Amino acid sequence: MPRNAQEVAKGFEAMARGMAATAAGASNVKPVDPVDSKELQSILPDVPGWEKNHPEAERMTSPVSFSYASTQYKKGSFEVTEKITDSGFNQLLVAPISMMLAAGYAKQSTEGFEKSTTMAGFPAFEKWDKSDKSGQLTVFVDQRFLVELEGSGMSDNKELQSFLARTDLKKLAATK
Repeated sequence: MPRNAQEVAKGFEAMARGMAATAAGASNVKPVDPVDSKELQSILPDVPGWEKNHPEAERMTSPVSFSYASTQYKKGSFEVTEKITDSGFNQLLVAPISMMLAAGYAKQSTEGFEKSTTMAGFPAFEKWDKSDKSGQLTVFVDQRFLVELEGSGMSDNKELQSFLARTDLKKLAATK
């Protein structure tokens, strides 16, 4: 089998393992009402040296319940957007990310990387693109909350990791 075909086959195998793990985990978690978006806004950090825009927030109860809060930060030519979403354990929202995280996904090229990893003790997905100096970092907190960071104009993903370190994930996990 050609090398590319082997890599594709390994990717599908990992994805299948992730789907199985997601299905197994989904059966014992019942959806709940998402928290008020104001609670999520309170977790968006103030970052010294960065200008923080006024947060946006929304809570929806039907057809799929969720709430989120997000804001954008600027410092010179650097921009970072942080979004915190409460899925209320709704599997329609969390299954795709759960699948990627459980699969142990990793991809590396001359232009950057994508990988599932662990950040602050929680499953995470990290992506970096050298050509446009942009990155993403998504952390899945307690099978319920998604913390998504996107940045541009950076030399690497360390800035996103710094924002994550300032986000109180323990407080988020305790939010009900």
